Amino acid sequence: MPVTRRDFLRNAATAVGAVSVPTIIPSSALGADGKTAPSERLAVGLIGMGKLCQGHLGSFLGDSSVHVAAVCDVEADRLEDAKNTTEARYAEAYEKGSYKGCTAYRDFRELVARPDVDAVLIATPTNWHALMAIEACKAGKDVYCEKPLALTIAEARATAEAAKQYGRVFQTGSQQRSDGTFRFACELVRNGRIGKVHTVHVDCGGPSGPCYLPAMPTPESLDWDLWLGPAPYRPYNSELCPFDNFATWPNWRGYWDYDGGGMTDMGAHHFDIAQWGLGMDGSGPVEITPPDGKDVKLLTYKYADGTALYHGGAMPGAAIEFIGTEGRVGVNRGSFLKTEPESLRDEAWGPADLHLYDSRSHKDNWLDCIRTRRQPICPAEVGCSSVTVCHLGNLAYWLKRPLKWDPAKATFVDDAGANRMLQRAMRPPWRI
Repeated sequence: MPVTRRDFLRNAATAVGAVSVPTIIPSSALGADGKTAPSERLAVGLIGMGKLCQGHLGSFLGDSSVHVAAVCDVEADRLEDAKNTTEARYAEAYEKGSYKGCTAYRDFRELVARPDVDAVLIATPTNWHALMAIEACKAGKDVYCEKPLALTIAEARATAEAAKQYGRVFQTGSQQRSDGTFRFACELVRNGRIGKVHTVHVDCGGPSGPCYLPAMPTPESLDWDLWLGPAPYRPYNSELCPFDNFATWPNWRGYWDYDGGGMTDMGAHHFDIAQWGLGMDGSGPVEITPPDGKDVKLLTYKYADGTALYHGGAMPGAAIEFIGTEGRVGVNRGSFLKTEPESLRDEAWGPADLHLYDSRSHKDNWLDCIRTRRQPICPAEVGCSSVTVCHLGNLAYWLKRPLKWDPAKATFVDDAGANRMLQRAMRPPWRI
């Protein structure tokens, strides 16, 4: 008989300390003391146990409403460490000497095929995001996918359509939407407190480029072919996947086979806030012009209403700046908020004002929405439109010419060459 999630969690509660321990289950494991009973916990699988996912794992292990049922990575030592960390934490939480209930997988397809897993979190290099997210949706899993949503515009579109088709609760990891400072800044803009917005500045890094890193011996613990996945084959280099106990951030973001550089790294956060403040979720700009060293100093996006969005040039300290006919708002992490006039910082919203989606925790918002089946703050459709803005900028940089974009059709206007770059060939046997 197939194992259900509830069967799995009930068995997990009794399997704690299976080796020479008493059969009495502590009341905390059964849901007393305000803790969630095992049969009601969400079973979660984590895919990609690198440096970023260490924080996610720790957060889930500290949440009694969640059970980390499985972990997945293409590197054996990192995978074993995640499994051991999970089982040690649960052994301690259940007051038992041993716990063996977290399964480790090298291949993500085995994890998403498990009927007892409710949801998956994807924290891999970007070239894997769409493939994994779509397969998880098909398998009936709810998904949290780290930003940027996908490597190309076509992959982002396919991911959003899969989430809709299979009715999944999908959270894109653009967690600035769950930060009160960014929400308040966007509410100032959306409620007209700075007048009609005509200019927006977004500061983030530039595009990615080709990878010419020299070949290095592949570590025995790493399945390098599976790390590459749909990306073109190239020899291993430690800059892409370092082995120093998470001391170094990998630099695959700088190479276009795996990511879009700073434009899709911090850009996926900051352009997302620009879109939110402009009320352009699900849409986007209609023209993109790269700098030419003459008249055009900054990459420039134009929206249908004439609003200009520039890559760069925000006020000091800000990552995003909105400029209107009656004032301006600059916002950044670390609760940075600067307004002109300064009195805007003290605005209070009434019932007639627009109140944007209020999420205090990106992870908790996703988990709550899994239980209620409502849309989270940054669903796949929003992640798609925001990362599309990032990719449009990259394509303009790479092609070095102006582009016209139809956001409703998600195609370039009368530009066959640019449209061919909406997607990329995947290395067999991988395909969407």
